[in-house]
Amino acid sequence: MPLLLLLACASAPASPDVPAVPAPAAVTQGSAATAPPPAARPAPARLVAVGDLHGDPASALAAFRLGGLVDEAGAWIGGATWLVQTGDITDRGPDSRGVIRLLQRLQREARAAGGEVVPLLGNHEVMNLTGDWRYVSPEDLASYGGEPARKAAFAFGGEEGAWLLQQDAVAQIGGTVFAHGGVDARWAKVGVRGLNATIRAAILGQGPPEVIGSDGPLWNRAYLLSDPVSACAELGRALTELGATRMVVGHTTQESGWIAERCGGQLWGIDTGISAHYGGHVAALEIRGDAVTPLHPSAN
Repeated sequence: MPLLLLLACASAPASPDVPAVPAPAAVTQGSAATAPPPAARPAPARLVAVGDLHGDPASALAAFRLGGLVDEAGAWIGGATWLVQTGDITDRGPDSRGVIRLLQRLQREARAAGGEVVPLLGNHEVMNLTGDWRYVSPEDLASYGGEPARKAAFAFGGEEGAWLLQQDAVAQIGGTVFAHGGVDARWAKVGVRGLNATIRAAILGQGPPEVIGSDGPLWNRAYLLSDPVSACAELGRALTELGATRMVVGHTTQESGWIAERCGGQLWGIDTGISAHYGGHVAALEIRGDAVTPLHPSAN
């Protein structure tokens, strides 16, 4: 893809050493003073993961309904279920703000019902925060009232920017690690909390840029595109470093429109092209304990 090739210059450094995690003071600019989540949170009885939404609130709602999370009016009915959305809510489609507002509302409604909504950063959110707008649609610009208003919204202190800076890029819930692209063994050594701090610092221009580059957790496609032997070996090393049993990622669109399983169920790829821009292939992944179930409209 052109965007991936453009960022190839931001690949991981040749040295195998893991970069130092920045001090907390270096990552607080532009974000709310909220305590970071623990490195690993206990798994809820039921969790639903949904992949890339790309500026399409209607398709997002269809995926959430498929997962039994919202009713026909879009209100939260998931109770204590957790929703993890693995990033790329902006760009491509016509209404990034609509998806952001939807997730913000569901965060409040889910928490009030004993559940949780965990939106993660994807490479497109970071592109928007750092001024790379090549994939912002004209309709999306118009929805904000033009480029100056959208730039103000996505500034670090703007309405969208401040909220995005509060979100993590990687989450570990029970034995499952969630990330947009994929965490390889090198970055897994930093740990979930350290990795989120490092990514946030890099967005703010205060941390190593390679963590948000082509080999970092936001862009890595190797787990789904490399040969299975090398990909699964690397995944095994990363999961061991993180103390996890599986990883769920988005970013790499499955042309089949179906959720991908690899490495004997240790890897799940959930970017099925949910947005209408990619064909509206709605899907969700349900996790109940050790049981992982892909959800597709034709199978339910």
